Amino acid sequence: MSVRKAMMVLYRGCWLGFVALVLVGVLLEPPLPFGLTFLPAVVALVIGFTLSRTGPAKQVKGRPAVEVAPPVTGRWSALNSPADKVPSHGTHVYGQTYAIDIVAEPETPEGEPPARPPFRAIWPVVRRNRDFPAFGAPLFAVADATVVRASDGQRDHLSRNSLPALAYLMLIEGGVRDMFGPSRIIGNHLVLDLGEGVHAVYAHVQRGSLTVRAGETVRAGQEIGRVGNSGNTTEPHLHFHLMDGPDPDSALGIPFTWRGVGVPGSGETFTVEEQAARA
Repeated sequence: MSVRKAMMVLYRGCWLGFVALVLVGVLLEPPLPFGLTFLPAVVALVIGFTLSRTGPAKQVKGRPAVEVAPPVTGRWSALNSPADKVPSHGTHVYGQTYAIDIVAEPETPEGEPPARPPFRAIWPVVRRNRDFPAFGAPLFAVADATVVRASDGQRDHLSRNSLPALAYLMLIEGGVRDMFGPSRIIGNHLVLDLGEGVHAVYAHVQRGSLTVRAGETVRAGQEIGRVGNSGNTTEPHLHFHLMDGPDPDSALGIPFTWRGVGVPGSGETFTVEEQAARA
């Protein structure tokens, strides 16, 4: 077990221990000492902060971005892009230093509202997944590869694109998911081994949509699943990144570029033709 993996296991163990001590303290009379109860939480915070700031800068310094095919077709826009900041999601954890989120933004007739529902302050608090054009969009292999992880049994939850729903995600749901490991954060997912120590991650895949399983080989441009809304998400979208190992707990991020697209910046809209994704 790598040091990074061991630290991630300890991090989650500390949070679970903290929850257990809080529950025990509620039942005991007199309650447990304050310091004893909160010690695991303090240790977890220190470990989490350290790992989130410990990334692959030295290992990949001077390394060119790995060029792969785009994982989608159609018109999309980027969010949380490494073109704007690194680490793109504010943390190096789970190998997502150079991760990107993309949402479908299909063209609409002039005068019509956007196809993608906007973020709302209060209402509607949540939306159905099928209200978002990204939900169910096909995903394609970015290169010839071997499937090393394939999981699509988690449910696709409702959106979190309002202030109350986002607060619930940030303050409660996200923390609970974090205690149970990367699979609960990235939701249904696929990890492809592209060779030469490069692995591609597709996160938040639609439940039951994967067409491949671990051990199988795929060809570039092959349809492998569909966009969903599982895991730590606000709305249906694809989270994509490259990393140097198959396990998000221990891997470090690797920079990428999409053939014909590059790395779109946050808010930038881009279009991928079908033949480009299948090249």
